[in-house]
Amino acid sequence: MNVALVIILLSLLIAIILAVWAKKGKEMNLEQWTVGGRNFGATLVFFLMAGEFYTTFTFLGGSGWAYGKGGPAFYILGYLSLEYVIAFFFFPAVWEYGKKHKLVSQPDIFVSKYKSQLLGIIVAIVGVMAIIPYLVVQFKGLGILVSMSSYGSISSTAAIWLGGISLGIYVMISGIHGSAWTSVLKDFLIILVVIFLGIYMPFHYYGGLHNMFEAITKVKPDFLTLPDKGLNSSWFISTVIMNVIGAFMWPHVYGSIFSSRGKKALRRNAAIMPLYTLMLLFVLFIGFTAVLQVPGLKDPDLSLLQLSVKTFDPWFVGIIGGVGLLTALVPGSILIMTAATLLSKNVYKVLVPLANEKQVSILAKVLVPIITLISIYFTLSGGKTIVFLLLVGFSISAQVAPALFYSFLKNNFVTKQGAIAGIIVGLIIIGYIDITGRTVSSLFPFLPQFVKDMNIGIIALAVNIIVMLVVSLLTKGLSHSNSKNEQGKVNHLI
Repeated sequence: MNVALVIILLSLLIAIILAVWAKKGKEMNLEQWTVGGRNFGATLVFFLMAGEFYTTFTFLGGSGWAYGKGGPAFYILGYLSLEYVIAFFFFPAVWEYGKKHKLVSQPDIFVSKYKSQLLGIIVAIVGVMAIIPYLVVQFKGLGILVSMSSYGSISSTAAIWLGGISLGIYVMISGIHGSAWTSVLKDFLIILVVIFLGIYMPFHYYGGLHNMFEAITKVKPDFLTLPDKGLNSSWFISTVIMNVIGAFMWPHVYGSIFSSRGKKALRRNAAIMPLYTLMLLFVLFIGFTAVLQVPGLKDPDLSLLQLSVKTFDPWFVGIIGGVGLLTALVPGSILIMTAATLLSKNVYKVLVPLANEKQVSILAKVLVPIITLISIYFTLSGGKTIVFLLLVGFSISAQVAPALFYSFLKNNFVTKQGAIAGIIVGLIIIGYIDITGRTVSSLFPFLPQFVKDMNIGIIALAVNIIVMLVVSLLTKGLSHSNSKNEQGKVNHLI
């Protein structure tokens, strides 16, 4: 057993110990398991949200796109900076409403706002659909990290299974408590490692950032610019907008919001988080360094680790792998827990209203290994890059945004029928494009180039909004007449 593998396994052991410790003295009912009893302070909420947003994508996806795509990779900095502008104003309103109505999940907001259990079920299912590709990102990244940083001592498949089993235990023991405390360790380590690598690599191989970009430009003159077609300025802008919207529609984000002790903590975090986003710049530097140092990689997601193995001794590669392992475990645990909660509380509880809280809580924990196995299956059977998978998840999650944003207006004229119709149409468009592999350009070759190159998620969102508004206008009177007959009865879900 090499030293790198020992360090990686030690990181895993520490994460599990933290999960067990975080549970100590707490009765793990559904509220404690999912939102920590709504008692997390500003510091813990900060680390928890950072744990959600900065995942294996931070380690592998960002550097992989810098390596494989060049200039278009800068979209990552754009959306991660802008999303907190919305968070500063929107999160406190969500927290206040959630506390007032004792909500614990994203679909709870829709049920409360629109008085529709069916809409709550649909939003829960959409949330799980978005979470699965995000979980695949974590497992795919985990497999790459552990396999490569252990110098092949553990295969990627074995690493994915090991991570899945560990995640299942981790989540079932402590829920959000373990995720929060492991986030503290993970964020501290990832900042140190990423900043060091982002500075050391360019200076070690090129003598500085300027020299690095100059060397890349000589070999690949257009690599650091946006192309005329494909990932051009139209794609860049639409993708930034799409991700800014989608970032706040991930269902696991609402668990963190509701776990906060107050609104001030959320505002403070929204103001600080853009500084934390600067860490992604160093990730891109690593990917750019690898362009000329480890050329010809078939999988660009391997660029960071291939460069690290080439550069450092095994013990330091083991540290990189251990930190990377934590970047998969923390968000992975939150995602699995959220998906299990959505299916148990917002689907099963609605369809079986006589189920008590204990039964719902038990079902949520039973669903943890099931969701984990489904995610592992898609991980092992898929071959798409980490960034592509994440973009699909963003497009799916964003489809619930119009109905949610409108619900917080003083005079919301959107009906539950309109909200449902818009979401379903948006999902159909995304599903068709993803399954068939078609593009806007191939479907509508007569459209202007800037439209053909737009992110498909933003096009689906635009159609979603149009359908939502039209159906809402047509069903406005019907919605009012039926609103009193819906109080939790399955036969009146619509």
